[in-house]
Amino acid sequence: MNVIKTLRLILRRFTENDLGDVYKIYGDEEINSFLPWFPPKNPEDARDFYINRIKSEYSKEGAYYCAVCLKEDNRAIGYVNISADDSHDLGYGLLKEFWHSGIITEACKALVEQLKNDGVPFVTATHDVNNPRSGEVMRRLGMKYQYSYQEQWQPKNVLVTFRLYQINLDGKDDRVYQKYWNNSDVHFIEVI
Repeated sequence: MNVIKTLRLILRRFTENDLGDVYKIYGDEEINSFLPWFPPKNPEDARDFYINRIKSEYSKEGAYYCAVCLKEDNRAIGYVNISADDSHDLGYGLLKEFWHSGIITEACKALVEQLKNDGVPFVTATHDVNNPRSGEVMRRLGMKYQYSYQEQWQPKNVLVTFRLYQINLDGKDDRVYQKYWNNSDVHFIEVI
């Protein structure tokens, strides 16, 4: 993936030089409370997280995993990523001091535009119903709510109700990604 620049941001790969920022971003329990992994507890855990989770994504065909950096200092303050599987699932996180500034929306819009240019047909994103602000980001990206479903989320082993959002980038507006619906015994459509 090439470096992506926006008005305020640089989206680039994480590097070993970002390990301190990786610890700040991924080690914050509040930032990661709605994510499946357990936050790294110390800098050594953050290094392992970088090697085993982030860096390993760079070798996967179709995966995008970006550090979100301010142009002024190129310091990682968050991340945006797209999974390499058939869901093209969007994920994101941001240091708390930058919440409510439009940064993650700006970063996600730039990444979705890159995906469109690269021929990715659609993008999905899910959020825990207890994290409605994440759904607000999805709507600002032009994503549309499709359905809700329950999943026993691992490794935290908690039952979560997710809302799935989707944006089709290839003009096939009637396409709905069905895998989560089909894999869940409890699924439904909410009035949102």
